[in-house]
Amino acid sequence: MHPEGDRTAAPSPFVAGIACRCPCCGEGSLYTGYLTVRDRCAVCGLDMRRHDSGDGPAVFLIFILGVVVVGMAISVEVVFLPPLWLHALLWPPVILGLALILLRPAKAVLVALQYRHRPGEMGAADGDGG
Repeated sequence: MHPEGDRTAAPSPFVAGIACRCPCCGEGSLYTGYLTVRDRCAVCGLDMRRHDSGDGPAVFLIFILGVVVVGMAISVEVVFLPPLWLHALLWPPVILGLALILLRPAKAVLVALQYRHRPGEMGAADGDGG
């Protein structure tokens, strides 16, 4: 599919995001590194230099992980009654691990949503990439 093509035929932003694939074709890799978005899709040529997910992925993860981890910590406290030092040792690595695992797909979903709903901001509408 060409970047200037029909956006309704593009893959779901959530499917493309979770797979960390191009929001236009769903095949090309979105990242060159851990969180560095490619300049251009190797498969369809979509110009992704002007994407802007900002701090959105981190903010969403802070809220989501806060609820999930606090719920898990309360459950562990009620069921096992561990000492406080064990909580202090257990939860920081859990939070860090979940944040590192979920940050890439969260950013990819926001890039795909931006492509779907604000195509002009990613350069897909003008075709020149600049």
